[in-house]
Amino acid sequence: MVLRSLVLATASAMALMAGGASAKDNVTIGLQLEPPHLDPTSAAAQAIDSVVYSNIFEGLTRFMGDGSVVPGLADSWEISGDGTVYTFKLRKGVTFHDGSAMDAEDVKFSLDRARAEDSTNAQKALFAGITSVEAMDPQTVKITLDGPNGSLLFNLAWGDAVIVAPESIEQIKTNPIGTGAYSFQEWVQGDRITLTRNPDYWGDQPTLASATFKFISDPTAAFAAMMAEDIDAFDNFPAPENLPQFDADPRFQVLVGSTEGETILSTNNKQAPFDDVRVREAVAHAIDRQAIIDGAMFGYGTPIGTHFAPHSPAYKDLTGGSAYDPEKAKALLAEAGLADGFETTLHLPPPSYARRGGEIIAAQLAEVGIKAEIINVEWAQWLESVFRGKSFGLTIVSHTEPMDIGIYARPDYYFQYDSKAFQDLMAKLNTTTDPDGRTAILQDAQEMIAADYVNGYLFQLAKLGVAKAGLQGLWENAPTAAIDLSALSWAE
Repeated sequence: MVLRSLVLATASAMALMAGGASAKDNVTIGLQLEPPHLDPTSAAAQAIDSVVYSNIFEGLTRFMGDGSVVPGLADSWEISGDGTVYTFKLRKGVTFHDGSAMDAEDVKFSLDRARAEDSTNAQKALFAGITSVEAMDPQTVKITLDGPNGSLLFNLAWGDAVIVAPESIEQIKTNPIGTGAYSFQEWVQGDRITLTRNPDYWGDQPTLASATFKFISDPTAAFAAMMAEDIDAFDNFPAPENLPQFDADPRFQVLVGSTEGETILSTNNKQAPFDDVRVREAVAHAIDRQAIIDGAMFGYGTPIGTHFAPHSPAYKDLTGGSAYDPEKAKALLAEAGLADGFETTLHLPPPSYARRGGEIIAAQLAEVGIKAEIINVEWAQWLESVFRGKSFGLTIVSHTEPMDIGIYARPDYYFQYDSKAFQDLMAKLNTTTDPDGRTAILQDAQEMIAADYVNGYLFQLAKLGVAKAGLQGLWENAPTAAIDLSALSWAE
């Protein structure tokens, strides 16, 4: 009897050990785009933030999955009565992944670097109102503004505002060192990036020990990899036509939510003939948004008539002002002296919404006499030639940054819209703290860029996620480009 009990106890212990050993503590996530590098403070690529936001790098504040802004490396702050001075108290005991302490001098360095005259930060305008950043003591930072800015805490939550270590800048693009819950381990170019849990993280330890981001650009290959269970999740699945198959398969879960991604037919406003508002309006009326949503996204997406997210309380539906009307488009072209149409270029980066949507848009434009030469480019090429070089006629891209209508106040931004009236409106927004007043200004801004037909406004990108059934914690919505690894775990 004693012997039998001993055998049973031993067997039970072995079973528990085996179970513990087999418990999954890692995740492999598919991404369609490979980041050009891993410095979120010097490029506009969404793929960078998808890997590093909150995982490797953190800011003074941060976004959560519901879109709220919460404390990050700063655990509290005070705002002066006139709204021009923000004093941040930093968390104690925070270290970078190399073991060095994160303190107020690092915050000063990071923000001064982002707003410097020679800064390559893609969202440098976020910091334009800052007149000084002072390290008052190791745990206290004072930010002084040239006027009240009700958006500062929101702006500091962007991936472009994360805190970096001065000594890591030389290697930051290939060996990022941050303060986040995961540290960089390996990048196999063209294949994967691996992160490992940071044992010295200042916050709660994440459940998973490691995470691998696997790059799969082809939608067919993405479908095959998920079905074979070679990857655990695809945060933004590139083949929406396959979602019903996953939905019907008990091995998987499908997460359909919203993003901040205004998907637009970006237009070079300084390149003839797009410097004529009549031509831009003609392009807008030549586009059948619903046909693009149905054909490229299989019905997933919400039509937009301006650069603003429909789920925002301040959104104004302006789709009627650019309704599909090819005859009106032809008449506008004739009025602009282009009755026979014209030729232009259409640069398409890799995402499915661009490549698939571009084919449909090119056909629609051809119907009114606009011949758009399709030029497929990789993401790095798009950043170099279109975003930085401004060498394009038309392009398709989804702007996934949160509440980013302010980009239209930047004359040197890649679509080169230069409106003093709009710039004044954004300056007024920055000094307005009353919620109703801000809503009114934002709605005026939406109307202004819609009336100027700055770009062709297509649809709000849906967040289409696919994951194994047991994976928990994935964001359903995407208030910013991020895959928050610290929220992930496997159901037991």
